[in-house]
Amino acid sequence: MLPIFRSRLNIGLSLFKSHETKVRFLLVGALNTVVGLSVFPLLFFLITPEEFQYLYILIISHLICISFSFVTIKLLVFQTSGNYMSELRKFILFHILNFLMNLVMLPLLVEVAGMHPVWAQTLFTSAIIMTSYFWHSRITFIASKI
Repeated sequence: MLPIFRSRLNIGLSLFKSHETKVRFLLVGALNTVVGLSVFPLLFFLITPEEFQYLYILIISHLICISFSFVTIKLLVFQTSGNYMSELRKFILFHILNFLMNLVMLPLLVEVAGMHPVWAQTLFTSAIIMTSYFWHSRITFIASKI
């Protein structure tokens, strides 16, 4: 029984090693997702919507989440050194494009589809999660990997 366990453990470790960046991205992505999905509702419910429109809350939450995400992905996932400004520009470009789509989609989902702003933002954030690895692994952090 022990040789079988050891063999499967070696296969698992080998598989992990060959996909280590993806595993780190998933783990850090889970953390960033919790932060990303928490900041908007937290701000939404802390700030009375009549006093502060949900699109302003979106802008503030987006800035908080992008900052947190850049630091965690750079340092914990791709573990690049230097090139902060170049990577930050590419990182921000990705998020500006997504933010512009978000500014269009959130009102459509809320005003046209009748969704609650928190659920609409959760749906849109899910789409961003699916595209971010491909952008960051192929564009943002590719030139400066260690």
